[in-house]
Amino acid sequence: MSASAQPQTRVPVVNSNSAVGPGAGPAADPRATDPAPAPGGAETRLAELRERIQQIDRQLIGLIAERVGIAREVGVAKRELGIPTLDPAREAAVVRNAGELARQAGIGDEDVRYIFWHLIGLSRRAQMEGE
Repeated sequence: MSASAQPQTRVPVVNSNSAVGPGAGPAADPRATDPAPAPGGAETRLAELRERIQQIDRQLIGLIAERVGIAREVGVAKRELGIPTLDPAREAAVVRNAGELARQAGIGDEDVRYIFWHLIGLSRRAQMEGE
């Protein structure tokens, strides 16, 4: 379990078919005290939040595409210089830096490092395209 994982809380499941008293059913359950959400309020907010996430996803994909394009240029430069594509020390430094940035941002550095290893794999393949 990563350091950012939260412990799971078990929530009892209420079977709406079981009788809880007179007029059985979910409406008669004394534990069902939460009023129904205002029509459209929570749904609208959820839709807005999901749209914001989709916008961020589009930005992330754009940034990944930009990173891969630059990696292609790095590959060309490495070939011109006669140096190997694979640079384990540089890759490890990039991942360490990403982990540090994640910690500073208050997000799980383990997960970010995992993502960055995948980004490095994409970049490495892009660098090798002209070989």
